[in-house]
Amino acid sequence: MYNDMQISNMYDTTQTIAKEIFNGVTYPWEVLSKIGEFIISLGNQLSEEEYDKAGENIWIAKTAKVAPTANINGPAIIGKDAEIRHCAFIRGNAIIGEGAVVGNSTELKNVILFNKVQVPHYNYVGDSILGYKAHMGAGAITSNVKSDKTLVTINYKGEKIKTGLKKMGAMLGDNVEVGCNSVLNPGTVVGKCAHVYPLSMVRGYVPEKSIYKKQGEIVSINENFLLG
Repeated sequence: MYNDMQISNMYDTTQTIAKEIFNGVTYPWEVLSKIGEFIISLGNQLSEEEYDKAGENIWIAKTAKVAPTANINGPAIIGKDAEIRHCAFIRGNAIIGEGAVVGNSTELKNVILFNKVQVPHYNYVGDSILGYKAHMGAGAITSNVKSDKTLVTINYKGEKIKTGLKKMGAMLGDNVEVGCNSVLNPGTVVGKCAHVYPLSMVRGYVPEKSIYKKQGEIVSINENFLLG
């Protein structure tokens, strides 16, 4: 059921150190409540030759680049060759993949960033999972709490799917591109290789290999690959 949003159809789980957190789980948002405990368990197993213990429940790969002005709270794992830039704020419960970029004034909270993810300029990403090589343009953010504080639902092809979660941002599949200053509303799920136009307000499910132009206008990349 809801095959499009299953982990196996959105993510290459070999592209994250957190692969095991997805074992036995069908949908990606089901792991959000498990991230903190998983980090602590995994972190204590990491090689001391490859990772430094940089504070309580904080592990940073020796090959990662972390700006002195970055603020990192645990639990957190910063992967090999990742880059944490000036004034980045990692609030905790964060797994940053190998070669990922967390940029200037970007804030992360309760997230898994797969390898090669880029959130490089003024992004907020909370209670979210970003797949391999996903990229969020400057100023693009996830909104993770509904204004009326009710539980998040996912709008999927005219059906509202209950998540049971008060906080859920966005699930971005592998190779997703999100344009600058877009807002991904609570319960957004974007299939792999999809593109979101700049300045978009996205809600619900966006199919894989599609272009989200505006609400009600989504086209297949196979039909129209140009983003102009």
